[in-house]
Amino acid sequence: MTLWRGALWFGLALLLLLALYPARVRAGEGWLPSRRLLREHRVRTDLLASVRCLDGVSQRLVLRDSVGGRMAIDPEVLVRKPQLWPHLDAGARKSATAGTLLCGATALSRPPVIWFQVAN
Repeated sequence: MTLWRGALWFGLALLLLLALYPARVRAGEGWLPSRRLLREHRVRTDLLASVRCLDGVSQRLVLRDSVGGRMAIDPEVLVRKPQLWPHLDAGARKSATAGTLLCGATALSRPPVIWFQVAN
């Protein structure tokens, strides 16, 4: 194996690691962060502006808040970690009553189990 082949294989392995590294999602009162290998995306759930459910090869729930935060989350994460759903639901209800949630209140009206069953 030459040096340039070793560097090429190392680069491909690093690219594969970056692509397949799962996101770590946590929740708290009023916030929902998603941390990947290099970046963290944080959304204020009590200041949500829009929630969209994107269909396609992999289904995503895209959350945007009124302060500029944006995050895409796989609905399967909400199914596997049911303790995240009450935090997201409570924050979305607060933003809906405050009037900041302008788009996507119907996307949050159905529980995440239904999202996962529709996707499969």
